[in-house]
Amino acid sequence: MGRARLAELHGVATSYEPAPGRTVQVPEDTVVAVLAALGVDASTPESVREALDRHERRQRDRLLPPCVVVRPGKAPRLSLPEGTALRVRPEDGAPHTWGRAAAGTRGADGPLTEARTDSAHRGGVHKGGAHTGGVLTEGTAADGLLTAFAALPPGAHTLLAEAPDGRRATAPLIVAPDRMPLSPVRSHGFLVQLYSLLSARSWGMGDLGDLADLAAWSGRALGAGFIQINPLHAAVPGTPGAPTDPSPYRPSSRRFPDPVHLRIEDVPEYVQLRGHARERADQLLEAAAALRTSVLREGALIDRDAVWALKREALELVRTVPLSPGRRAAYCDFLAERGQALEDHALWCALAETHGPQWRTWPGGLADPRSAGTARARAEHLDRTDFHCWLAWLTDTQLAAAQRAARDAGMGIGLVHDLAVGVHPSGADAWALQDVFAAGMSIGAPPDAFNSRGQDWGLPPWRPDALAATGYAPYRDLLRGLLRHAGALRIDHVMGLFRLWWVPEGREPTEGCYVRYDAEAMLGVLALEAHRAGTVVIGEDLGTVEPGVREELERRGVLGTSVMWFERNYNGAGATGAARPLSPREWRADCLATVTTHDLPSTAARLTGDHVELRHRLGLLTRPLAEERAADAVEVAEWLALLGRLGLLPEGPGDEEGAVKAVHRFLLRTPARMVGVWLPDAVGDRRPQNLPGTWDQYPNWRLPIADAEGRPMSLEELVASPRLRELMAEVARLAPRDAAP
Repeated sequence: MGRARLAELHGVATSYEPAPGRTVQVPEDTVVAVLAALGVDASTPESVREALDRHERRQRDRLLPPCVVVRPGKAPRLSLPEGTALRVRPEDGAPHTWGRAAAGTRGADGPLTEARTDSAHRGGVHKGGAHTGGVLTEGTAADGLLTAFAALPPGAHTLLAEAPDGRRATAPLIVAPDRMPLSPVRSHGFLVQLYSLLSARSWGMGDLGDLADLAAWSGRALGAGFIQINPLHAAVPGTPGAPTDPSPYRPSSRRFPDPVHLRIEDVPEYVQLRGHARERADQLLEAAAALRTSVLREGALIDRDAVWALKREALELVRTVPLSPGRRAAYCDFLAERGQALEDHALWCALAETHGPQWRTWPGGLADPRSAGTARARAEHLDRTDFHCWLAWLTDTQLAAAQRAARDAGMGIGLVHDLAVGVHPSGADAWALQDVFAAGMSIGAPPDAFNSRGQDWGLPPWRPDALAATGYAPYRDLLRGLLRHAGALRIDHVMGLFRLWWVPEGREPTEGCYVRYDAEAMLGVLALEAHRAGTVVIGEDLGTVEPGVREELERRGVLGTSVMWFERNYNGAGATGAARPLSPREWRADCLATVTTHDLPSTAARLTGDHVELRHRLGLLTRPLAEERAADAVEVAEWLALLGRLGLLPEGPGDEEGAVKAVHRFLLRTPARMVGVWLPDAVGDRRPQNLPGTWDQYPNWRLPIADAEGRPMSLEELVASPRLRELMAEVARLAPRDAAP
């Protein structure tokens, strides 16, 4: 019982429900391992008792919680001794004093007359002095403090408290808006994996110049309101024996974009190359053209490392051209704005060039970013560190240009960036932010009806206690960087703001457990940064979602993700005796509605059953092929029947292009605020960009967009495609830009 209590106090679940009505107990050694990753020793009965005692003393003696998050109508989490003086130091530096807490005063939730010591009760003022501890879910503010907090501008402030006995404390104070910004109009746009979008100017993979061109064209010609792209996070660099992981969802850093996405010719200093540097740059341009041709015309896969080798050499040449005074000033401003985070990221990149990316094996104390050895390395690697800072700046400027092109083209939202759920354990963020990542842990998913073995994604999780202790500074900085040039942000596995499945190193995913995060704080910080940037927030909420999460996300203005094939009424029966497809009026309004995603079959492959054949060839089916084909055919037939009844399939069920149009007509009948068209669907591409459950059996994340025959298409060919233009003409006609959601 003691260990279970200790786990509860630290947000560690000791059981979970893989299916309604079925509870599975978490192994004891998993609980011990997870608590150890949180700095709590629970290995013996004695250590459990000591940990409980320490927690009780800390709660009793602590004047303020590690971090206070408030929003309109939501009282702060405070439990204060009578007579405590509170002050706030706002971001602008001018202190505000409100006076002293008094017993018996009333706040938003009633009288403040007693301390509450468990999560079922509300906090208050303890007449006898210090509060008695416990997990306080929602304190009330004495002497009108709720009103005073509400008068503060949104921001990351500092709360200062002084008790009558002389104790003093400070805590970060996050004042957040109640909801995320929402787009005032309904919009439609494309979903695309940027690397797959090659143009006649690409160096072997899609780049930020291509993104700007797609945004400018689709905004002006098609009335599109947004372009959603894959994460552009910096990748862990490849080595001679280990190529770069092409997955955009296992990045080295989520705080900085990868310079592999740069359009080299758009760097202003490029045109100033002279002499040998110009000759070599021209040779690299020819090599890039050959690489592009191999992908678009010869069936080669996208080779990220080959692209980067060419771009890196070209950028080394460009860097020899001095920056103009104005450009130098802009670069210095960027360095100052991004500060320590940028310096750490760039130093990791420089050290990885010398020692490889596996930072845990680096010599001379370099595995610790704050060691004396690392301090010496900073001085020794100034030039290479500056090179990587410069790359980050160049990438930032081209991201800004792409968003500017989108908005100039009339897009109400523009670029929708994607935030991966975690980072690579050997990457720059895991090195620089070791104190806020849980060592020896990986996030994943528990066993469920679709995967009896669970999942281990190989990504270290945030420590919720460490985040709170920093005032969520790493999380705030991450969001601020991503939102710099975004009209919206998609959050992969948004349920991770509430809880994540932690898997101890060396154990199977089935032996993991859930660890809870402070969702009020995580959503508050997200709302604050989205409010500052004026960005819409989209949560990827597919898969297993605990009760109440979607409802809370909706209340806070986070749009959901609705994929047509999954939208069924599980209280009704279809032809299979299972859930029937939802009619358009039954869909939620606050969502991004799509037919498919990067992890799912293309629409053409779904309609024809090609995706079943592909999974069969790769040995991924869990039941006989005939059975799988039959079930898939029934599911598709149910949707086609609904489309027919709604009059959305005038071409008839046997017309593939007509059926692709029909499913998008269906989406536009729903009340969804945003409707996304998977760009490969618009030209009949049958191949998924990623096939979960495969590694080298399938070319995940390395395919260019192709037509229905599998022939790769350039951006220029895409925009000229009759099939794409016909589909998007229907979309634009049915979803005018000024339509209200």
